[in-house]
Amino acid sequence: MGCLPILLLFPLGFGVGYLLAGNSGALWGTGIGLLLGLLSMALIIKALRGRR
Repeated sequence: MGCLPILLLFPLGFGVGYLLAGNSGALWGTGIGLLLGLLSMALIIKALRGRR
């Protein structure tokens, strides 16, 4: 469950970046998607641990 945001946002960022700006946009989109995925993963794990 914690890794799901990375698996969703990484390819989504690539696709959006590629559609908007070609190859360089795909690189930027992938980086942004990876960063957002890591942040979302940390928030989900923190929320799951806080419920106990």
